[in-house]
Amino acid sequence: MLRQICVFLFGFLAVATSAVQPTPESLNSKAHDSLSPMRGTLRVRGLKQPVRVLRDRWGVAHIYAKNQHDLFFAQGFVVAQDRLFQMEMWKRAGQGRLAEVLGRSAVQRDVDARLLRYRGDMKAEYESYSPDTEAIVRAFTEGINAEIRWLTAKGGPGLPIEFQLAGFRPDPWKPEDCLNRMAAFSMTGNAFSELRDAELVAKFGVQKASSLLRLDPKVKLDPAAGVDFSGLKPSLLQNLVGSDARIEFPSDTSEGSNNWTISGKLTSTGKPILANDPHRVVGLPSLRYIVHLVAPGWDVIGAGEPGLPGVALGHNRHIAWGFTIFGLDQQDLYLEDLNPQDPLEYKTPNGWARMRLEHESIAVKGQPPVEIELKFTRHGPVVWEDGKRALALRWVGAEPGTAGYLGSLAVDRATNWDQFEEAMKRWRVPSENIVYSDVDGNIGEHSTGLAPLRKTWTGLLPVPGAAHYEWSGYVSNSALPHSFNPPAGFVATANHKMIPENYPYNVGFEWAPAYRVQRIAEVLSGIRDSRRKITLDDMEKLQTDVVSLPARQLVKLLKEASPQPTAATQMMLAWDATLSRESGAAALYEVWLRNLQKAVWEKEGMAAVEDDGSLENLLEELSKPSPQVFGADAVEGRNQVLLQTLDCAWKQTEHLLGPDPQKWSWGSLHTIRFRHSLDRLPGAATVLDLGPLSRPGDGYTVNATGSAVSSSRRVGRAIEKS
Repeated sequence: MLRQICVFLFGFLAVATSAVQPTPESLNSKAHDSLSPMRGTLRVRGLKQPVRVLRDRWGVAHIYAKNQHDLFFAQGFVVAQDRLFQMEMWKRAGQGRLAEVLGRSAVQRDVDARLLRYRGDMKAEYESYSPDTEAIVRAFTEGINAEIRWLTAKGGPGLPIEFQLAGFRPDPWKPEDCLNRMAAFSMTGNAFSELRDAELVAKFGVQKASSLLRLDPKVKLDPAAGVDFSGLKPSLLQNLVGSDARIEFPSDTSEGSNNWTISGKLTSTGKPILANDPHRVVGLPSLRYIVHLVAPGWDVIGAGEPGLPGVALGHNRHIAWGFTIFGLDQQDLYLEDLNPQDPLEYKTPNGWARMRLEHESIAVKGQPPVEIELKFTRHGPVVWEDGKRALALRWVGAEPGTAGYLGSLAVDRATNWDQFEEAMKRWRVPSENIVYSDVDGNIGEHSTGLAPLRKTWTGLLPVPGAAHYEWSGYVSNSALPHSFNPPAGFVATANHKMIPENYPYNVGFEWAPAYRVQRIAEVLSGIRDSRRKITLDDMEKLQTDVVSLPARQLVKLLKEASPQPTAATQMMLAWDATLSRESGAAALYEVWLRNLQKAVWEKEGMAAVEDDGSLENLLEELSKPSPQVFGADAVEGRNQVLLQTLDCAWKQTEHLLGPDPQKWSWGSLHTIRFRHSLDRLPGAATVLDLGPLSRPGDGYTVNATGSAVSSSRRVGRAIEKS
């Protein structure tokens, strides 16, 4: 049930507050005392007419305004009531101003953020998203500033407890703060992959390096003649991170999404069903913020990032949409040769050219400012150099219209497929597989994003800056994969390869394994083929499905090995490949998988490079055993590896979880802790953090609970500590 919370009318001015360091005992009460009021009437300067805000039982704000300006002013105000500290850190990460509050450890991260700041035409930038973007963003940031003034006015509640703990105040917001390029940087591959590939080529040569990578379409790495990859590795760009990365205050610094849309012809109601589970950073507070926006021309509800106006994914009165990452390659690294006589000059096809320089000052908490020199070649910012070479980054973020998710301002108001398709042209970053349904019964999907056109190279390795490796514009949005009312009756995506075979453009070669989308299709087509109608309950079950297709395949291989009946083999062969929290077999499987990966990569001579290795590569090696890896009798050698590693895994699981297999559980090994960025401050973790909580699934199940540190790697660390 909705209840009225507040009506905004006119406002007040701000006064300063002082930072405090509450003890753990007083932290809860201080946090509660500093909360923004959620009931009654507030008089806030800046609105044209009264606005009504209702909070439902989940705390979601439903905002009803009489004009567009007031709608977004109120959204800014309300989201700042709930997430002001998170928004401030998001903004500072994009501005390159974290060192002001974190200290010297954040300076390099600030440098990189400033290098990637948008420097293009502002008119083109705003108009790329929708014709009224600037007005919307201006109203939104005015609302944020109104909440800051309200909090800090005489008699107000003061700043949220996070600011008191961290010891700083939020700055007023400007419209350009919403154009944060770092917010989506981590989703615009593939600079880090290029350096990984270069490192592999330098160590193993082109042939071996290419065989280690699961590139799709299958291509051979294509280093330019004479290029020097020595010393290149992903860690060179370790401070080049997105605004969604954890920002940690010191006490004194792979995600997988799913979506699908189902035709009403297959559902119990006769209406389409659209489901979306966009896995991103798991943090506290959540990366997403849910809101309902209602005004003339607007009635949309869904989730977005707190620092942005509108709704990134959700539904309005006519259409619904949701997304998963579409793995476009939107970055290229250029190796610029530096002039030995003048390192500010770099080689071009027309001789030496001088870098463009920008001088800036970075304020540092408790220390003097750091003066920096930002360098740019014709390809973009210089993100690394060693005196002889420099790496310059060309990426789509330098183009207008590439602030993450702001393209949703056009989608929010689409009422049919044609308008949705027009909006897709405005959605440039991050690249997404966006599924669609509407009240007229239609479904569809469009994989969208700004895709650089590379005519002569793959984009998988750094290329010489002085050679002719230049983008030839961008792939037309209409040429990117899309479908409308497909014959199957549903469309599903899970970060997997969406481009068709023999696709004519080099837009990307690295995709998530297809296990999740295969499982989604298996369930949906199974219900369809049984002639039973699909229900919402079916969709809830599918979103939390933890059946592992890789586990199913591995158990099948174990059965083919005709093992002797041991406790370990019997447990595995009786298992249904479901990674539930309670399952002891699931725990044994994950430990076994870690042992298998290590054993096979050691036989490949790749243990030092691959660490976990690719699960797809592992299962392919095991399914099609080769003499080079498993010996003359490859099948028998493979079987021995399966059985020996399973026996070892049983002993390790006993050590980890005790001698009684009936008491084993995957949830005991597979946990998550929701961490706040301030949790290292005295007493803060007990109030601000949540967990550890046990989790089902892993990175390959529909309920994808993997992370940048894979499940098997976490298990491996537990084994090493045991």
